[in-house]
Amino acid sequence: MKKLLFLVAAALFMSACNTMEGVGKDVQKGGEAIEKAAKK
Repeated sequence: MKKLLFLVAAALFMSACNTMEGVGKDVQKGGEAIEKAAKK
């Protein structure tokens, strides 16, 4: 039972990391777009 709980927790943790990575990339792209607009 403990192994199953650990595997579920690990899967949730890994998916959260991927989600946060995606958010970080989106924020970075938004910052780049603002920077390009400011240079014009």
